[in-house]
Amino acid sequence: MDFINEPWPWYVAGPLIAFIMLSLLLSGKRFGLSSNLRSMCAVMGAGKHCEFFDFNWRAQSWNLVFVVGLIIGGAIANNYMGVDSVTISNTTIKELTKMGFENPGESLIPKELFSWDNLLTFKGLIAIVLGGFLVGFGARYAGGCTSGHAISGLSDLQKPSLIAVVGFFIGGLLVTYLITPYLLAL
Repeated sequence: MDFINEPWPWYVAGPLIAFIMLSLLLSGKRFGLSSNLRSMCAVMGAGKHCEFFDFNWRAQSWNLVFVVGLIIGGAIANNYMGVDSVTISNTTIKELTKMGFENPGESLIPKELFSWDNLLTFKGLIAIVLGGFLVGFGARYAGGCTSGHAISGLSDLQKPSLIAVVGFFIGGLLVTYLITPYLLAL
């Protein structure tokens, strides 16, 4: 197995994730990325204007370091690990082609959705502004994000996390099959 140019197999990545989660559980820490936005707002002084951001963010500074690691790791993987394409099924390629995607699966980020030119269009603004609002609202309303609930909450056997993850999947399916094709047709 070529660990540089191929995704790591489940029997390597899975135990690594389990080890990290066990370490966090034993140290009394909870994993989640949406809480970092709250921490970053607190670092920048938002606690002076809003009680929600007035908390001891230094106690969660380890989580901010984790986010920096995600960004650095993503940059390393993108620039040095040689993964340029995505393997998707022929059925998915046909469906994406019908929706207007050129060469689906040939790049990690489809230019039809993620480009500066597309961002400044009506559908690009809807996707970014409305999508960003819904993700932010949903993460706050659910008490955490998908990574926090699906990885940390489920590994801690929390019933609210199971309910949240089921809701995330239902929402994802609805957006995938009902909203995204409509937005792409605009």
